[in-house]
Amino acid sequence: MRRKFTTKGTWRAALSSRGALIAFVLWVMLGGSIPVAIRFSNLELPPFWGATMRLGVAAAIFWVFVLGRRAAVPTGRALIGTVLYGAIGIGASNAFAYWALVRLQPGLASVFLAFAPLLTLFFAAAHGLELLNWRSLVGASVAVVGILIVVGGGLGATLNVSALLALAVGVACTAEGAVLYKLFPRGEPVATNAVASTTAAVLLAGLSLGLGEKWSVPAAASTWVAFAYLAVFGTVIVFYLYLFVLVRWSASTAAYGFVLLPVASVAISAWLTGEVVTISFVAGAAVVLAGVWLGAIRSSSRATAPERATTVECVRC
Repeated sequence: MRRKFTTKGTWRAALSSRGALIAFVLWVMLGGSIPVAIRFSNLELPPFWGATMRLGVAAAIFWVFVLGRRAAVPTGRALIGTVLYGAIGIGASNAFAYWALVRLQPGLASVFLAFAPLLTLFFAAAHGLELLNWRSLVGASVAVVGILIVVGGGLGATLNVSALLALAVGVACTAEGAVLYKLFPRGEPVATNAVASTTAAVLLAGLSLGLGEKWSVPAAASTWVAFAYLAVFGTVIVFYLYLFVLVRWSASTAAYGFVLLPVASVAISAWLTGEVVTISFVAGAAVVLAGVWLGAIRSSSRATAPERATTVECVRC
């Protein structure tokens, strides 16, 4: 008698893929609210000091979970990879981005974020982690075109070249950080985030001190609310969701979340502040979604399709 049955690994792969997609959507939704929260928290806090406080509080929360769960802290090569991820993917990327955003319009920053999947794909290929494929390249290019449509009408004529370069380096640091995380042995996500956030906070604290920023705490209640939301939801939960997706998807596929963040930011801003949503935003958002579907979701589903279809034939004589 011959029968077919699905292996346990198949079910686990299916659940993992679905869970990663849900985490991806939640990460984009919460990540899209970060610029709004930063706008309020920065009213009373210098940029690098505000980033230091945000990451410092997040690191403290992560360490509480590490102690409570007795999670294993990364050691050896895993610790090296975690520190590099925290220093480059979180600390350096935030440092360059915060400095640039003081001098650039948010719309222009959105355009640069759209290049994150392309840079991640190129860096992953350079490290031998992934292979270049036409679907990812086309999908990332389509997404970039969508972001250009969204913000193309409001970029302005005055450009700060040094700020543009800083923003480009910040996006590159984000991409390289994701690739480094995939290259080294990976530890438990909460412990990894604890070490990485601590590393980034120390780096930004030194930068803030070196630039002579005034270290103070907010006075207004609204600023405290914005900061608390930014530290808990915009950092702790977003960081955890990002690593959850990054473990299960390729680095270049996970990077498509950065393309969707500007679209989510505009939508959330329209909901909270009454900002007008234009036709160009709707059209551009549709193009972005098409690019993300082609380069990330579709590629991910195609990659896991053979695994989901795997069956084992049991032959009973």
